[in-house]
Amino acid sequence: MRDFARYFVCFLAFSLTAGELVTVPGAREPDGHSRRGKDGSFKSGAASSRSQTPQVQGFQERELETDYWLEQAQQTLAQKLATPHNTDHAKNVIFFIGDGMSSQTVAATRMYLGNEANFLSFENFKDLGSVRTYCVNRQVSDSSCTATAYLSGVKINYGMVNIAASVDRYACEYDRNASDFEGLLKWAQDAGKSTGIVTTTKITHATPAGAYASSANRYWENDVEVASSDCDPSRVDDIAEQLVDKEVAQRFNVVLGGGRGNLLPKETMDEEGKPGYREDGKNLIEQWKQTHETMGRSQYVWNREQLMSVDTANTDYLLGLFESGHMKYNLELKDNSEASRMEPTLEDMTRKAIELLQRNKNGYVLFVEGGLIDVAHHETWARLALDETAEMAKAIDTARKMTSEQDTLIVVSSDHSHTMTYNGYPKRGNDILGLGDISDEDLLPYTTLSYANGLSYYTTYTEENHAIRADPSNYDYKQTDMRYMAMVPMDAETHGGDDVGVWASGPMSHLFRGVYEQNTIPYLISYIAQIGDYYEESDSGAGQPLAVCLSLLLGCSIAALMRR
Repeated sequence: MRDFARYFVCFLAFSLTAGELVTVPGAREPDGHSRRGKDGSFKSGAASSRSQTPQVQGFQERELETDYWLEQAQQTLAQKLATPHNTDHAKNVIFFIGDGMSSQTVAATRMYLGNEANFLSFENFKDLGSVRTYCVNRQVSDSSCTATAYLSGVKINYGMVNIAASVDRYACEYDRNASDFEGLLKWAQDAGKSTGIVTTTKITHATPAGAYASSANRYWENDVEVASSDCDPSRVDDIAEQLVDKEVAQRFNVVLGGGRGNLLPKETMDEEGKPGYREDGKNLIEQWKQTHETMGRSQYVWNREQLMSVDTANTDYLLGLFESGHMKYNLELKDNSEASRMEPTLEDMTRKAIELLQRNKNGYVLFVEGGLIDVAHHETWARLALDETAEMAKAIDTARKMTSEQDTLIVVSSDHSHTMTYNGYPKRGNDILGLGDISDEDLLPYTTLSYANGLSYYTTYTEENHAIRADPSNYDYKQTDMRYMAMVPMDAETHGGDDVGVWASGPMSHLFRGVYEQNTIPYLISYIAQIGDYYEESDSGAGQPLAVCLSLLLGCSIAALMRR
């Protein structure tokens, strides 16, 4: 039997090498999804929400056979054996962050797409690692200290962006030369590469801010917020100002997201009739236009039609701001033709960014955030969080199809997790967003997805007695903004402290394997792309200096001896 298994593996490995990959029988294609609301103003109900009808049987007949699983495991082994390492350096890098995309969010999204055996696009990447997400002073992190870690390579304090942990939060004055630092996108620019950032949140939000700003408080997105912390806005640059004034941000070739309000004064209405937030009178959108007119061919857009009509072959700098605040959820756009005409998807923005950036013969580094996964989780809106995860997977799939694995490294990760759990013992084919089973204690049903804390505590338990659960079968879980069960009352659900995954595809993707600190990520990327510390030492891609090669050889030798 063992000899047969070995021959079978060898046969499959040979077939895979020859390009004759056999797919798992009956694998399902991802379903389409609708879009819905972000800020509580949902105008339609269950009729326009995505509805999943549970299957009578949620698995294939072949899954009942032992041979099915033996063959499936052998196919996976053969595929791994037949896949060689790409040891080239990367010309291009696309770095995706699913904000709040925990492992349970990924697993539940597979079921949202129809079956537990599905793969999200990035789960097909051949290399997977895991990173620890804590801040220097917090066990459970926020998006700003983590953004600093995976973009600039340094772990810092909670609530701060690109400032050393020796500086206290809310500090108005400190030694900026000694404590501020820049990271991945600056390293790319110094190596002659084009750069860009894309997000579905405000472009000044914590995650995208990690690409260009330094701030003692992540919420200092405009001058009003700086003043509210008793700092002088004339001496402390807010994050929106840094987006327009700071050199690294000025050199971004693409900036796409939401957040017009933080760039406009209160007396100025944006294109959709919403006033800005600033009290200093600065119109930073106009300032961006004036600055970039002198730098090259530039364009500002504020809706999807304008974005899709941009001639990327004749555009050097592109700024797109599509909302006053965060952009709309994917489900919010689905049944609203006007909204979908006015606002691009994450996939739209990613595609346009790649089209513009790929003109640079030296390559590019693009940072993309699926930010609304996190926003939905904070509201315990599980349906929205899963759909945003599915949409980010679509954007990643588009990016991989537009690029080559030979010269483009794609890295997918998360900044932190959330408290949503995928729990109980629901049967296969059960609606992931519906009821999972019945408690054997209070004899009430419970949902497959629930949260450790959040505002939905008040709908999880009865008003008369918070020790008694409300009957969740009375709720309509087809509603897009239905809040899912929570155990501890909070005005907003919190992050989780568990590790998050790192999926990688392209040159030297095998370096991302293992468990390591989150701040290691930008150094792995910079080594593979030969930027930052590895730019001046490289010789136009001809190879690494002898010292680096010897250090790598020594490390591998030590690891081999330890395994013995």
